[in-house]
Amino acid sequence: MNAVGIDVSKGKSMVAALRPFGEIVAKPFEVPHTSSGFHQLVDQLNSLDGSTRIIMEHTGRYYEPMARWLSDSGFFVSTVNPKLIKDYGNNTLRKVKTDKADSVKIARYALDNWQDLRQYTSMDIIRNQLKTMNHQFSFYMKQKTSYKNNLISLLDQTYPGINDFFDSPARSDGSQKWVDFVSSFWHVDCVRSLGLAAFTERYQKWCKRHGYNFQPEKPAQIYSFSKELISVFTKDPVTKFLVKQAVEQLNTVSFTVEQLRLEMNRLAAQLPEYQVVMAMKGVGPSLGPQLMAEIGDLSRFSHREALTAFAGVDPGVNQSGTYEARSVRTSKRGSPQLRKTLFQIMDVLIKSAPSDDAVYRFLDKKRSEGKPYYVYMTAGANKFLRIYYGRVKEYLATLPKPE
Repeated sequence: MNAVGIDVSKGKSMVAALRPFGEIVAKPFEVPHTSSGFHQLVDQLNSLDGSTRIIMEHTGRYYEPMARWLSDSGFFVSTVNPKLIKDYGNNTLRKVKTDKADSVKIARYALDNWQDLRQYTSMDIIRNQLKTMNHQFSFYMKQKTSYKNNLISLLDQTYPGINDFFDSPARSDGSQKWVDFVSSFWHVDCVRSLGLAAFTERYQKWCKRHGYNFQPEKPAQIYSFSKELISVFTKDPVTKFLVKQAVEQLNTVSFTVEQLRLEMNRLAAQLPEYQVVMAMKGVGPSLGPQLMAEIGDLSRFSHREALTAFAGVDPGVNQSGTYEARSVRTSKRGSPQLRKTLFQIMDVLIKSAPSDDAVYRFLDKKRSEGKPYYVYMTAGANKFLRIYYGRVKEYLATLPKPE
């Protein structure tokens, strides 16, 4: 058998091939990420005698062209967490960190874990797309928060407090009532200079034009509130330009966020565990796809403790001789994005309080015991993942296995 280790980097890779007992089949050589480079690599690997398994780290996005090409060429390809490679075989005092040494180390890891290697499949492509989309979603959510705070900061100079006057949820296109309102009434003088009757008429027409429900008592409330306000900026073209630009930026990024949310849900629906995950309490059309994106293929985890360790919500252990610490921090060695999603799910459970849900009852018990916030939230996330692992694993076992 031939174990091919590939150390992937941007634009090129280092390849080495070993057989059992340290026999070198191919010394480390460089392969450019070009079609001709991949063709030459495929020809070279096809010339090897015996079964061949190729292994590489799933580092960033760099490994995907190589993994896709070799998998489509009919090879057994496996991608592993870089942390596993880093912690493997460090039985020497000499520290060597080169692409050649890493490719040999990866090949040795493949030999020692030959039976446990999981093959890269087309489903991994969907999962990678979903995970990339989730990271984009997170990026744009941060931008949305920044643009929202920027607009509110400007309104504090022109129309302070008006953003708190509307509590309508965001629409499917990302638009919000308070943002649309300040786009039309961008300064306090846009309201109080009209008079109550004139503003009521304009507000009613504005609601009809934007598709909002008209509440007869709302114009008087806004007008009365506006009469007492003090603005820093005067009502002039420069102030209008600043507010309009801030509104436009917020609306643009809000639309992008909602489009990503919809596309993530559509993509996640192609995964086999979709229905099981979406049926869990605290998980909805936004958090469900994020959760599946960050966990990935559950078959990567041999047991549920491996999943909680990957999320970094596993309880720590500190024991030596007769000493055993009673309280140890969680490892936090896994995915911070997954931990964030889990905390959001716990927050939904606390707010919705579903009494028939085991995770919520567990959270409520820990809170009643006076546990600190991070303690009961982490403990709840751990319990949620254990249930997730059991339900999804049980469901996937009932599905027909691909031929």
